[in-house]
Amino acid sequence: MINERGGDEREDNELEENELKTGEHEDDEPGAGEPEEAKLEAGEPGDDEFEASEPGDEDPEGRETDPQEFVRPPRRITGQPTTGGPVSLWLYRLLRSWPGRVGLILMATSTVTFVFFGLIELVAQEVHPYFGLFHFLVLPPLGMFGAVLVFIGFLLERRKRRLAEERGEDWLRLDVTRTRVQQRLLLVSGLFSGALVFLVAIGGYRAHEFTDSVTFCGELCHVVMEPEFVAYQNSAHARVTCAECHVGSGAQWYVRSKISGLYQVYAVLMDIYPRPIPTPISSLRPAPDTCEQCHWPRHFFGARLKTFTHYPSDGGEEPWVINMLLNIGGGDPEKGYTHGIHWHMNISNGVQYIARDERRQDIPWIRIVDELGNVTVYQDASNPLTEEEIAGGDVRTMDCLDCHNRPSHVFKSPVELVNQELLLGNLDTGMPEIKLLAVELLAAEYETKEEADLAITDGLREAYASSHPEYYTDHQRQVDEAAALVKRIYSENMFPEMKVRWSAYPDDIGHRNDPGCFRCHAGNHQSSDGRVISTDCNSCHTILSQGIRGQEGLTTPAGASFIHPLDGEVIDYPILCHECHDGALGLTF
Repeated sequence: MINERGGDEREDNELEENELKTGEHEDDEPGAGEPEEAKLEAGEPGDDEFEASEPGDEDPEGRETDPQEFVRPPRRITGQPTTGGPVSLWLYRLLRSWPGRVGLILMATSTVTFVFFGLIELVAQEVHPYFGLFHFLVLPPLGMFGAVLVFIGFLLERRKRRLAEERGEDWLRLDVTRTRVQQRLLLVSGLFSGALVFLVAIGGYRAHEFTDSVTFCGELCHVVMEPEFVAYQNSAHARVTCAECHVGSGAQWYVRSKISGLYQVYAVLMDIYPRPIPTPISSLRPAPDTCEQCHWPRHFFGARLKTFTHYPSDGGEEPWVINMLLNIGGGDPEKGYTHGIHWHMNISNGVQYIARDERRQDIPWIRIVDELGNVTVYQDASNPLTEEEIAGGDVRTMDCLDCHNRPSHVFKSPVELVNQELLLGNLDTGMPEIKLLAVELLAAEYETKEEADLAITDGLREAYASSHPEYYTDHQRQVDEAAALVKRIYSENMFPEMKVRWSAYPDDIGHRNDPGCFRCHAGNHQSSDGRVISTDCNSCHTILSQGIRGQEGLTTPAGASFIHPLDGEVIDYPILCHECHDGALGLTF
């Protein structure tokens, strides 16, 4: 076989064996290991002498050279190195193309910066969310892009070499058949590959962790996710990560969440995201795969006492108290009867429905499958679905989120917020009309938080200065403190930039300000044989006592009818709470 130097391959192998024995290479000049001064003293010709040799010149012995016998030494291409090992030659050839130069710079810069950022993360107690974004989502892809450019640069340089050889031009060649060259190239390639693998492996793992973190979900897109993040921090699930509920375990839903997240990133960058973010989320993982990993309805049982405290809006100091027993229910069908609120949780019975609207507030069709397999279909008698609508409808199996639809992102109504602060003593019940004024200021609509802060402070001062001047004169500091508290309440529950407030999202746990339970238990769902879904309030809760605090009268275990605190009259079906209450300027008691 003819090699690149024009000789036979066997001759090359013999030459290489001789080189290994003698330590010299055929390309090495005689006395290559001697000092340069020794070469000059020995009279060895230098570069200048070769360049001065022309046809007709005399050689050192005085003979005139024959033009026919003259052979010009191999010429050097301008800018090419004449010395250096295989690594330097390899790097030189790579650096001749701009993709190679840029790629090497990107690889080196991203690797060094990645390591440096890692050291900062180890010693720093807290870093900015964008630090993690750049560290784990920008630097590793940047290093990979640099590696691609290096490969492109190598291909371009090889193509240039082939074209030059076809034109008969000289080109710097690297003899990769030599063992020493192979070892050095292998070492350099290994270092580059190792750095890239390190960057991709560590960066990929940390990127996976970072994209599942609360910081990534809640703080990176500050304006968009601020309402959800603030509400989440004040919720009972504040120590549960976003991914545990929104993604869960397993690769399938992880990949699905990242794919759906690509459009969310695009929407944020192009500023086309909806305000507020619509719910329910159609792509959310079913609750049995997430919620029920911690909350297991089969192990629920019994009842829970809950106390509701309502302060009057006219300035009375004593609240109306309702002590209610919530029939949580549940239970394992293999061990006993399932009952109560968690009867709906598909333990023994299956509950399916079709909603007419995307928010699942209008439910005209319900199908129940009991423990014996009997199927009963209930339709809204006043507005049933047609056969075509049923055939094309989305039949949903009821789960946790059909009632607990705001488990971690609760935006409370102004009435509920002010009642809570009065109960905790943060607002002084002795301040005239404080509940009414605070609710009015919280319920008003503002364009920005800054506008809300100014309006709340000025509004409360002006209200007391005009309506209660004597109180304002003596208690100006208390009024300013109340204004500061109302502003804090507003900042944690109202977000005008995203158009988020309590009325933007229905709360289906209960039925005070939204239909909630009455979506199915309003008495208008009937089966074909005339049966009606129960409207008995005691099926889910029992009122034990109610009245002015300290004067609540006890009742029988069967429970009492609800007495409205505003006028002291009994309120019962078919009057529904949400038909009067709106959480703000409706009935604010």
